[in-house]
Amino acid sequence: MAVAGSAPAYSLASTTAVLAGAAGLIGPAALLWCAIPMLGIAWAFNYLGRLDVNAGASYSWVGRALHPALGFLAGWSLVVSATIFMVAGSLPAGQYTLSLFSDSLSRNTWAATGVGAACFLVMAGLVLLGARITARAQWIMTGVEVAILAVFGIAALVHGGHAARFSWNWLWGFGHFGGVKGFAAAALVAAFYFWGWDVTANLSEETTDSRRNSGIGGLIGVLGVFALFEIVTIAVNLIISQQDLTAKDAPPFLTTLGDTVWPGAGGKIMVLAVMLSTIATLETTLIQVTRSLFAMGRDRTVPAVFGLAHRRWQTPWVALAVVVVVSLGLFVGSNALGSVSKILADAVAAIGLQISVYYALAGLAVVIAYRRLILRSVANTVFIGVWPLAGALFMAFLFVENCRSLPGTQLAIGLGALAVGLLPMAWYWIGGSAYYRRGPGLAASSGGVPSDGVPSGGVSTGGAATGAGGADSSAGGAAGAASST
Repeated sequence: MAVAGSAPAYSLASTTAVLAGAAGLIGPAALLWCAIPMLGIAWAFNYLGRLDVNAGASYSWVGRALHPALGFLAGWSLVVSATIFMVAGSLPAGQYTLSLFSDSLSRNTWAATGVGAACFLVMAGLVLLGARITARAQWIMTGVEVAILAVFGIAALVHGGHAARFSWNWLWGFGHFGGVKGFAAAALVAAFYFWGWDVTANLSEETTDSRRNSGIGGLIGVLGVFALFEIVTIAVNLIISQQDLTAKDAPPFLTTLGDTVWPGAGGKIMVLAVMLSTIATLETTLIQVTRSLFAMGRDRTVPAVFGLAHRRWQTPWVALAVVVVVSLGLFVGSNALGSVSKILADAVAAIGLQISVYYALAGLAVVIAYRRLILRSVANTVFIGVWPLAGALFMAFLFVENCRSLPGTQLAIGLGALAVGLLPMAWYWIGGSAYYRRGPGLAASSGGVPSDGVPSGGVSTGGAATGAGGADSSAGGAAGAASST
């Protein structure tokens, strides 16, 4: 599920041209420098999930470790980024599907929107049916996708090309980004590549042994997709020129890469990988946003109806229905922004800003929650303290630096969507929601962290029982759903 959430084939197909525009040939270096702090955030999710099993994940953890208002901001950041992603994810699904039949039709924004919306609705139906069906579908789709990318990526490296000659600067070229502004722009795009692995945390209430499995799944997901990203991005540098990659009417570059390795059939196989990846990540993103809204509705920080679960399938059907309606409206409205490539560039930048917010807050939350244990051992200091905190600072840096430099449209989408969240926050805070009356209370006990990473002395909840938003299936919804992933 973590690999499917990051969607390696989709991320490469939709974002490589954007990364090339920001970083040129040193795109692999941007991915590397972003992967290191991203792993710090994955460690944060791993340890926070052992203290609090909650479908809201960072929404709950940040609220209980730092402050309820910051927790709501973290949850809202995920909700708006995931909703915007419905457009950024569905358009490539439509574009690559149409490319099987006509190159000119694949560049038609309205046609890509229509086909992408149809794919999105099918995925929404699968998500409604429950986590078990979704997980089984992901094994098939993601397994095929990863196999195709690995085989074609390695084959492309062996084949080589004439577009550029390999240089180690592609991997380490920190000094070739054109200064802090250039590095921040490239790293923001790279952060979008990785985003989605944390779906495992939102599935924690539906996962067997979730205190351990959800966090480990996220860590494995980040490492796995990083390897795929590096292999394919280096291969693209070798085979496709930067001019062709960033051209306005360029054909899908993964098709070109596939045909280079296997003329005739290779391009279509790569299209299949992108289609499977896009469908898979639409599923996982729908899971993230609906589970987050479910947890927020359960806490009465958004309308309580979002906290309702379907009687038969035990999925948050109201949240799903609202997200579907809003997303379909965004599909239509996004066409006013222009071409598919323009829409994707704006969406990637906006989502990058939003995910920087909740990743940064989660990285800080784990340091606060485990503050009594950080200095107990070298491992604790590194994996619970220094690395997550470095990840948090990196994400905060990306947010601040890009707020200073991004174009107005991208800032309006990114910050405007975040600002909308101030309305429900103010409404329910002033209205006396019990969520906002909680004090910070998520903290590991002084009993220590044994080898499996679970605090041995239990959790000091500070009056906020885990069952209030986590492991207790009596909360009435996704918790303890009939099927476990």
